[in-house]
Amino acid sequence: MRMDFTAAEAEAGEEIAAIEAQWTRIWQAAGGPQGLVERVPRKEEYGVMAPYVARLPKGARLLDGGCGLGDWTLHFTRAGYPTLGLDISRATVELLQRKFPEARFQAGDIRATGLPDASFDGYFSWGTFEHFQEGLGGCVREAFRILKPDGLLFVSVPFDNVRHSLRSILVDRYRRPPETARRRFYQWRLTRAELADALAAGGFAVEDVRIIGKRQGVQRLLQHNLGMAPTSLPAKGAAVLLSPFVPAVVVGHMILAVARKPV
Repeated sequence: MRMDFTAAEAEAGEEIAAIEAQWTRIWQAAGGPQGLVERVPRKEEYGVMAPYVARLPKGARLLDGGCGLGDWTLHFTRAGYPTLGLDISRATVELLQRKFPEARFQAGDIRATGLPDASFDGYFSWGTFEHFQEGLGGCVREAFRILKPDGLLFVSVPFDNVRHSLRSILVDRYRRPPETARRRFYQWRLTRAELADALAAGGFAVEDVRIIGKRQGVQRLLQHNLGMAPTSLPAKGAAVLLSPFVPAVVVGHMILAVARKPV
């Protein structure tokens, strides 16, 4: 596991407040909740998750841990799977609940949700478990507690790919931040084996761990190595052309695991 840092915005001891403020700003910058449910079926995560959900009976309960702008919560709620969207940003949750009263949203910490034991058939969380400095253990243990026996967990985290490993060996070990720089922990990056081990240590039976986000990874490579803005048209076009030829293990941005709570 490898740490990433960001500029400090809160004093030590204010981890949750800092995380909440950070994600409130991110969701505000993204335009706030818009209910863009049509995007969900086009996501790589959906392609992995959908066959499993299709085998669940309608009415099966799902949890969206770190729901952000709520698109996934809305999609599955409207598809007949009552879904609770849980997010650290209280301001975003309040907006979501006012704008989309047909769905359920709740503010909370995914390490200690306060939800009943064995109350969900499925739990998905995209890019959230990695944001706690003590590691993934608290998130995994809480997921195990609130899932029913035979319940499914879908979780994605940043991938410690070959590009990141080489950068760490060749560049980062010799680069020191200025003495005046204040940094705060941002996230962990994991290998596939590390993610599988973290889930197994929490009691889960791991069914699959795969690399996703290869095109996004190529865009980030172009950003960090050539200075191209990752959302610019040239970067997007170059990523479309290059991503079929670059191995996923070199540039993949995320890894996604599917795990099951044993009966």
